[in-house]
Amino acid sequence: MAKPDPIDALAEAVRGGDRRALARAITLVESTRPDDQAKAETLLAQLLPATGGAARLGISGPPGVGKSTFVEAFGLHLIEAGRRVAVLAVDPSSPRSGGSILGDKTRMPDLSRATAAFIRPSPAGGTLGGVARRTREALLVCEAAGFDVVIVETVGVGQSEIAVADMVDLFVLMLPPAGGDELQGLKKGIVEIADLLLVNKADGDLAAAAGRTVADYAAAMPLLHGGRGKWVPPVIPVSALERRGMDAVWAAIGRHRSALGESGLQGRRAAQAVGWMWGEIDEALRAHLRADRAVSGRLGDLENKVSQGLMTPGAAARTILAAVLDGGRARP
Repeated sequence: MAKPDPIDALAEAVRGGDRRALARAITLVESTRPDDQAKAETLLAQLLPATGGAARLGISGPPGVGKSTFVEAFGLHLIEAGRRVAVLAVDPSSPRSGGSILGDKTRMPDLSRATAAFIRPSPAGGTLGGVARRTREALLVCEAAGFDVVIVETVGVGQSEIAVADMVDLFVLMLPPAGGDELQGLKKGIVEIADLLLVNKADGDLAAAAGRTVADYAAAMPLLHGGRGKWVPPVIPVSALERRGMDAVWAAIGRHRSALGESGLQGRRAAQAVGWMWGEIDEALRAHLRADRAVSGRLGDLENKVSQGLMTPGAAARTILAAVLDGGRARP
């Protein structure tokens, strides 16, 4: 009797909610080995029909705002309401060593022990935008495993943390109370993209400051988003530490989904899928260019010419592309 195909068996186990299989599947899709990538494509093709049923949420905000504390409080609130929650937490990677602490699980001790929760920390690596290279694939795997809500928590280092908005149904921006000049750089980027704003630490001595921050941002939202459609992002005070405001957040998420409607939600996801495709094309072309024999031997020379001001970056880029397109006959 022939042995069952290991990818078939893994897909079946993921669809059955096997947590170890889920972890193995995400490890597979995150692998950079060519043979693993081929297996991951086969796995995802089998899981795809079982995806699409979860609410996809992205959460970002400046360091120290309490993202992990909020995710734990919100996740526990959802579990108490009978839902299953997966958290994909992206940790920053060192630009020197490439290492990552992957400490989000330790910052969510109660949620990590919940049987209806799954937490997966991943290093950002060299990927910009606050997410890991294969966060999209990991999200689909979690959906196939039957989770009702999938939360992507970004690195959270500034206004570039907007890549997550292109892979979720609703993008949450967390802000600290009494945010001043340190948040000015965020306003023209990430605030305009957010679907929901949360002012955290609305407790104790910071409660009054949080109230003023809520009022300030609430007054600004119609000006920033009024011409974008029916949805104006609400601004909600929360206390992740005291686990207050979680019901108001979930209610706002429900209102946003109703405002989108089924056609709007599917349209948003369809546009994200097409953007994902072009992102994969860009990545594949870059990898191909570096591996192509017509290019690899000339990259160093072209880089030197560009760095010395002997050639414009545009001319060097066109030379590289021509070298690939005409089989290496082009010369700088």
